[in-house]
Amino acid sequence: MKLFIATLSTETNTFSTMPTARSGFEEYFFRHGDATKLLPNLMTEALHVWRSKAEERGWEVVESIAAIAEPAGPTISACYDALRSEMLDDLKEAGNIDIVLLQLHGAMVAEHVEDCEGDIVSEIRKLCPGAVIGMALDLHCHLTNKMLENSDIIICFKEYPHDDATDRAVELFDLAHQTASGTINPVIRDFDCRMVNLYLTKNGRMQKFVERMSETENEPGILSVSLAHGFPWGDVADVGARMLVVADDDPELAASTAQILGREFFALRNEVTQEFHSISDALDEIDSGEEGPIVLADMGDNSGGGAPGDSTYMLSKLLDHKLSDIALGIIWDPVAVRICEDAQTGAELNLRIGGKTAPESGSPVDLAVKVMNIKSGIGQHLGNGLEPLGTVVWLRASDNFDILINNLRTQVYHPEAFEQLGIDLAQKSVVAVKSLFHFYAPFEKIAAKVIQVATPGGTCPDFRSIKYTKRDGNYWPNEEDPFEKEPFP
Repeated sequence: MKLFIATLSTETNTFSTMPTARSGFEEYFFRHGDATKLLPNLMTEALHVWRSKAEERGWEVVESIAAIAEPAGPTISACYDALRSEMLDDLKEAGNIDIVLLQLHGAMVAEHVEDCEGDIVSEIRKLCPGAVIGMALDLHCHLTNKMLENSDIIICFKEYPHDDATDRAVELFDLAHQTASGTINPVIRDFDCRMVNLYLTKNGRMQKFVERMSETENEPGILSVSLAHGFPWGDVADVGARMLVVADDDPELAASTAQILGREFFALRNEVTQEFHSISDALDEIDSGEEGPIVLADMGDNSGGGAPGDSTYMLSKLLDHKLSDIALGIIWDPVAVRICEDAQTGAELNLRIGGKTAPESGSPVDLAVKVMNIKSGIGQHLGNGLEPLGTVVWLRASDNFDILINNLRTQVYHPEAFEQLGIDLAQKSVVAVKSLFHFYAPFEKIAAKVIQVATPGGTCPDFRSIKYTKRDGNYWPNEEDPFEKEPFP
């Protein structure tokens, strides 16, 4: 067997004014066929799994690019064309390939291509008409006909936060191996759930629904079940949640199972989602006297969803509230980082922080701070993967108000982002993190309470206000029941 593996991943916020360029990939993660020689991150875990399992069987492995950029606006045309060409050129040079396995995101949009993953897999199908083609996707993907028609198997992460990348990679490899061996004949069908929202899988009814999907995979003829949550800040035709089922040589079973599960998920819509707090409400809860660190999620400025990562709304409100023993981060501010590097650890500065990128970033905040620590080349864990942090600076203002800034756009995943700089979160009354959900499981372990705050910004979770132009308005919560005229058979 001859296996070809590659990854290309960025999540496109089509409403963002920050383009995704080659520099974004080069700053975050960009390798040319040797990613498996480095420690894995979320989007390269699969490459490590696939190489290991293939080499155990004596297969030949051809590893192509691993290109990952932090989410932002549409990818520049020339950048996307170059990335795609490098992958396809590697595939042509490899000769006859039996299996192609791709770790893609599923919500990448270029200036001239709305469905980058569908575009890539359709070109691969032209080059390898007889190969088994499998795709592993982030669950915040847009499932498209082009993806389904040109792939043999598609599997999405089941968990949000994404701590199951290795499990999904193993699953995809095993199904692709069985397909290439003639043991199974996978067919893929999906169902539009007509929902646009976010779904945390770690508790409540959403956790139960993930268990329901896994149980369905034990039914005769069912090979894999995924829920593509969709990426809400992508103005594309296929935005929204879709149920995905892979069955063994039975398209009717795949379609009916996808519809049954998709309708079940829709029926749970008010139970698998949640209301988010305003900043004012969150501050009221802080004043309630809760002991131990209260963790606030600055959801509207999550760079992992394409927001700039330098907004100051949460920072300003916490400063105005005159609280002590606060930790807040990470604010993306390369200019301030450079100033601190020049000044060096121990320096006391009047520093202008954040509010530099766009109107939704708010106004910059001027603070008297002390540079407590500066570290470069460190990372933070997301599941088994280690995600880069760039250069991080720990600043301390009055009343033990600690602020992290850095020069690489990234959301907060893990307390170690703070702890590696020397901040003891157990001594804090409030820890404010720029993230949507990926922070949740690690921070829940140290928090007296977690409050998710719908702050202003590029990823504000107000799904009724997102202005889509490429799909109809027949989705929840825009419509209370988009299936009203289509009763379930």
